Amino acid sequence: MLKKLLNGLNQKKAKVFSLFLLCSFFAWFISNLSETYESRAYFTLNYRNLPDSLLLGKNSNDQIEAKLRTSGFQFLYYKIFKRRIDIDVSEVEFQNGDFVLSKEVLIKQMDQQLSQNISLLDLDRNQLEVDLYQVDSKKIPIQARVDLQLQQNYILDGEIKVSPDSVEVKGPKNEIDTIKSIKTSSIQLTNVNADFSNEVTLIFPKGLDNSIFSVGRAKVFGKVSKFSEKIFEVPVQVLNIPEGYQVRTFPNSVTVLCKATIERLKEISVSDFEIVADYGQLNGAESSTLFLEITQSPQKVYDIRLEENTVNFVLEQQ
Repeated sequence: MLKKLLNGLNQKKAKVFSLFLLCSFFAWFISNLSETYESRAYFTLNYRNLPDSLLLGKNSNDQIEAKLRTSGFQFLYYKIFKRRIDIDVSEVEFQNGDFVLSKEVLIKQMDQQLSQNISLLDLDRNQLEVDLYQVDSKKIPIQARVDLQLQQNYILDGEIKVSPDSVEVKGPKNEIDTIKSIKTSSIQLTNVNADFSNEVTLIFPKGLDNSIFSVGRAKVFGKVSKFSEKIFEVPVQVLNIPEGYQVRTFPNSVTVLCKATIERLKEISVSDFEIVADYGQLNGAESSTLFLEITQSPQKVYDIRLEENTVNFVLEQQ
């Protein structure tokens, strides 16, 4: 019984002693963290304010090591988390073929972003080389790739349009000069009888690692209308008649079939057409037939077709 009691007391003493040691270590640790130290820390670099004429290459340094004087608490933070530092690229200088930021400029920029209780003592380099290159820019037209199948008696009213109709590209001159157009991803539309609008991705050429495009998507759209037919009787005009003669054609007017939207057909009249027969086409040959040609027709129509391609004629002396 006495032995069990002594063992219980010894276990309690051991727990109390362990707790005492833990508290002592924690107090020592806190005391040391509050003291001032000089040590090194790494910072992740975030480049910003690039001039319009320059682009950032893939070989730029992404971190820098700095010697700091601050409390142990701050160093503990920097050891666990790599602090991000903004680098203002607009202050770069071009020296011996490279774009560089001097040590003085780097220290000034970093000092402005560090806490007041942190002193920046030194950096791991005398200058920072920034991988920049000169760029050109130009606008490249976007070409829509659309396989459109319309429902019977429907037409595409106007052209297929793209918004935006072009993309701005920035990059080395030798890269962007090779680009003539940018195509959209392919769209297949079947049995269409209404206006359409589709958002598509742009397909960029390969090998343009250093070029940047202003947009990556575009909208392809078009207007679809139902069409109808209307017949117009248009008089035939004869050109190049020999002096002192007149030409009578049989018939003196021909039928023109016009296909367009119902709204457009209401606006069209016979005066919008001009059908001519050129007597000079005979070139002295004996014939009683002249070929017809449409020399004037209305805009915004789907199809125009002559029902007869020739007329007979009689040459009469005046």
